[in-house]
Amino acid sequence: MPEPSRILDRIDRRILRALQGNGRLTNAQLAEEIGLSPSPCWQRTRRLEAEGYIQGYTAVLDQERLGMAETVIIEVMLDRHDDTALEAFGKAMVALPEVLEVYLTTGEYDYFIKVAANGTRGYEDFLRQKLFRVPGIRHARSSFTLRCLKRSQSVVPEI
Repeated sequence: MPEPSRILDRIDRRILRALQGNGRLTNAQLAEEIGLSPSPCWQRTRRLEAEGYIQGYTAVLDQERLGMAETVIIEVMLDRHDDTALEAFGKAMVALPEVLEVYLTTGEYDYFIKVAANGTRGYEDFLRQKLFRVPGIRHARSSFTLRCLKRSQSVVPEI
């Protein structure tokens, strides 16, 4: 994990929080919201992008409207834990569009996977046609989520 190249000041953190809340703010709107004139705001935002604090901008999609209303959390245990097995499993997960997030974890299970599914039937199809065809899986345990109480992509720590 790269170390921050410098300490973020209060204004940088306000820029990050504002963009986290609405990545579509124009520079003028952002400058007004954080209390800075447009030119220094634009320079700071570009610097935050160049230094990697802002990694990109994205749209948050409504999975239910897209026919993938269920979110399933899967814990996966692999047969082997060598570099080749871990890399192959990671690549296989990246290739599956239903997989929203994948974490290599500590503890009893090796991976924590967040999947979007079209109900129980869609999830069964995902398991049979995709996940269980990935070599090296010893065991998997699934939990359907009932409701999302908080969703955030990152956190801007306080000073």
